[in-house]
Amino acid sequence: MSTPISVPRGLKNVIVTDTEVGDVRGEEGFYHYREYDATDLARRSTFEDVWHLMVHGTLPSPEQSAAFAHRVGALRPIDGATVDLLRTVVGPDVEPLAALRVALAAIGAGDRPLFDMNEDERVDAALRAAAVVPTVLAAAHRISQGLEVLDADPSADHVSDYLRMATGSTDAESADSLRTYLITTIDHGFNASTFAGRVVASTGSDMTSSVLGALGAFLGPLHGGAPSRALAALDEIGDPSNTRDWVRGRIERGEIIMGFGHAVYRTHDPRAELLKSVVRERYDSPLVRQATAVEAEIESAINELKPGRKLYANVEFYAGVLMHEVGLPPTMFTPTFGVARVVGWTANILEQAAEGKIIRPIARYVGPEPRRV
Repeated sequence: MSTPISVPRGLKNVIVTDTEVGDVRGEEGFYHYREYDATDLARRSTFEDVWHLMVHGTLPSPEQSAAFAHRVGALRPIDGATVDLLRTVVGPDVEPLAALRVALAAIGAGDRPLFDMNEDERVDAALRAAAVVPTVLAAAHRISQGLEVLDADPSADHVSDYLRMATGSTDAESADSLRTYLITTIDHGFNASTFAGRVVASTGSDMTSSVLGALGAFLGPLHGGAPSRALAALDEIGDPSNTRDWVRGRIERGEIIMGFGHAVYRTHDPRAELLKSVVRERYDSPLVRQATAVEAEIESAINELKPGRKLYANVEFYAGVLMHEVGLPPTMFTPTFGVARVVGWTANILEQAAEGKIIRPIARYVGPEPRRV
């Protein structure tokens, strides 16, 4: 029997597998998808092309790009039975991501185990799972608001269609801003939700169960739920001149400053820097001016109150600002994050399924000494 290895709590800095999907270099403030700088892709590529890269490992040729966009567009619509299910499930206290859990379980009820599929069948399952997510989330949101559900348009691009289905907006600049955000958040190393999805996939389970495993982890406030909380912090602060006292109160109470700090980055979050540049260039609004002023004040206050401790704005801080500017309400901030991240989950699930090795660590027992009954 091999000797057990003790590792830090939370598996911090523990390498558990090899991956070709992407990586985060926290000390450098850099991350990439496959061999490409992720923020560069967000500036220059379509969402579908990056999706192709994540699933197939290469950026597509123009012909492949058109074919892939057509393929995922055809998978985006949901049937009437799914909409009826959402009408049954969605209520005042049911968030869109919670409704997504139910809808995905129903849509994927007939899924076969990944263990029994060949590579092409697994890719088909991955694309189906990711393609319907924006449609389900937009429908759940509109039902919760008493609005008419808008059908998917298979001929539209993924991001524009999501924004239209969720808000009714067909504004091209808003869709382009949202595209930038969604590409920046497709994947980000071995985060909790990605790891959870891979653990399920490692058992040979089906694609839907693997995505639902990732979704369960994503629902935690310490993971996917931060964009709306970061925007709420701006509401609490109000005038930027109140920032120092607000930060001091948070630190004294031992509370987290939502939208600041990151488990991996030790310098500026490149995603936050990109989104900040987008909102400053495109939206001359009071919220954008407040956010940039508050960011500077928080960094300065933390330097003063916690000398030597560097905390920088993370992607959630400016994600909330950007999504507000394109017309999405706070209740749709985390769901919108999920529209992107499901692509990263499925790419990782495909990689794990191909590996064919179950993830099975052990725990150290620290309870009372066992005794015979």
